[in-house]
Amino acid sequence: MTDVDLTIRSGEIVAIVGPNGSGKSTLMKGVLGLNERVAGSVTLFGQDSSEFHDRARLGYVPQRHTLSASVRATAEEIVATGRLPRIGWLGRLRATDRQIVARSLEVVGLGDRAATEVSTLSGGQQRRVLIARALAGQPDILIMDEPTAGVDAASQHVLADVLERLVERGVTMVIVTHELGALERLLTRIVVVDSGRIRFDGDPVAYAAQRTAVHHDHDSHHHDLELDGHHPSLAHGPLDAAHRHGSRP
Repeated sequence: MTDVDLTIRSGEIVAIVGPNGSGKSTLMKGVLGLNERVAGSVTLFGQDSSEFHDRARLGYVPQRHTLSASVRATAEEIVATGRLPRIGWLGRLRATDRQIVARSLEVVGLGDRAATEVSTLSGGQQRRVLIARALAGQPDILIMDEPTAGVDAASQHVLADVLERLVERGVTMVIVTHELGALERLLTRIVVVDSGRIRFDGDPVAYAAQRTAVHHDHDSHHHDLELDGHHPSLAHGPLDAAHRHGSRP
């Protein structure tokens, strides 16, 4: 990433949008500390990331279409692992923890599937289990990487309804995606990333007015790179010259 300056405020529902290889996942992994950063700074809840240790405040749903078919665990057991940042690896689930797990499953519409093995659930349901797992940690912000990838249109609308319930609860969300689809109606802000730079940052109304121009510029830019024999993917490189801030107002 280059010359990126991004602030996420409490209560926002932000989509980080861009084509594959644009750098959007790299940006979020840098915020989460999941990849190397050689320059720039990350501030989490008003504190430098190097000094921030309360990782439970960051809920993360990774880019994964489904859970492994070899996972022999119930939905409840998977969601319960989301409590580990709060209770520690050697901690035992108390009654309060189990209530939080049950409530997290209810929020994503899977309260009746708590005892169901995840390997028997559909891809869309498994995605919702992963969201419930993140919610079980009671994070202050929920970061989701491609939550609608690999699921059909009907499941995407179900997922949008789930996220709408989170919006009503005041959950701050950052959604990394290559297409807005059913999620667009929930957003308060859209950030378009292309070739490691932010090309647009504004509300949905401004985005709708500039959508054609923004994405036409993307297409032309990528075409020129391909003609030159270059590729825009940044997945192989570290974050450089990046300035990202995620603070609580």
